[in-house]
Amino acid sequence: MSGHLALAVSTVLYGLGIVAQTVAARRADERPGTGVGLLARLAGDRLYLLGFAGQVGGFAFAFLAREDLPLYLVQAGSSCAVGLATVVGVLLLGWRIRRVEIAVLVAMACGLLLLTGAAAPSTAEELPLVPALVVLGLATAAVLPLARTWKAATPVLAGIAFAVVAVAARNVAGKPVPELLLHPLTWVMVVAAFVGQACLATALQRGSATSAVASMDATTVVIASAAGLAVMGDRIAAGREWWVVLGVLLVVSGVLVLGAAAKPARELVPTGGER
Repeated sequence: MSGHLALAVSTVLYGLGIVAQTVAARRADERPGTGVGLLARLAGDRLYLLGFAGQVGGFAFAFLAREDLPLYLVQAGSSCAVGLATVVGVLLLGWRIRRVEIAVLVAMACGLLLLTGAAAPSTAEELPLVPALVVLGLATAAVLPLARTWKAATPVLAGIAFAVVAVAARNVAGKPVPELLLHPLTWVMVVAAFVGQACLATALQRGSATSAVASMDATTVVIASAAGLAVMGDRIAAGREWWVVLGVLLVVSGVLVLGAAAKPARELVPTGGER
């Protein structure tokens, strides 16, 4: 499977997973506790597990895409799942979409096209193992304690955790399965993914689902793209550097504006009053 096809499948699965997880998280009982506790309560919800399966599938295909494609393209493609979730909401959940949101979706699509045209396939450079473990491990370990004291920032903290996932995955993608399973960065990636899910579940319950996912995605795109270009050898087609700058700007601005424009009436919740 080509990297571009894997990225397209990943975006679709992420979008559908967002819809299912949001419906489940919004109807969960609000009880005090950390994101880990909320995840434990949601573990018995079949709809949440279906959404989680979509997220896992999306990650698996994004993982395949990262073997050949730069992080600025893969993460931008994944972040466009929030736009896809909006389209699903309009078609299946009865949302009313406004002109500004249509404009934002078009802008995000243009940004993704620019990034696709600028992306030069390349294999990631190997990160020095010990420094990478220290930096990525500390970033992951800091997220949950910060989430307990800085509750309003849980979407941003989830974005940091998923940026760690993206960087670690780019480094180990394409390795033989035995080497992949034994590589320390694989396990940093798994732990960071769990931490990110815990923060995301908390953010979805506390406020606007679309806004939370948008903030998370914007954070992940910026951090992962910068890391890919700075230390992982991600390449840009000659003369198209400005395509990347403009493309990332359009995608990040799009997800943030889409999140800010969301109204409670349009959140991903069941229409029959069930929460």
